[in-house]
Amino acid sequence: MEPNSLILSVVSIANMAVLGVLIVMFAKMYVKTRAQLPMGMIVVASMLFLHNVIGAMAYFTMDVFFANEIFPYLLGVGIAELIGLIIFLKICLE
Repeated sequence: MEPNSLILSVVSIANMAVLGVLIVMFAKMYVKTRAQLPMGMIVVASMLFLHNVIGAMAYFTMDVFFANEIFPYLLGVGIAELIGLIIFLKICLE
């Protein structure tokens, strides 16, 4: 595996970890309140989780198809998503 693919996969796995925590938090909120908003957030977080699963699998298995020139863009998107998710998690924890 190329180092670029490994870095992208690690970022996707980090995103999945944060999303997993968010899904659990929203599930607890839903159980307590039965409100629709936490259910919607579970769906959104689950779709983002699926997006990262597919991305990580692609980085692991199809690294020969990714050009080195696209690496900074993919990494930037992954890191921006990770930063946004961490901020969202911090807000939800308060």
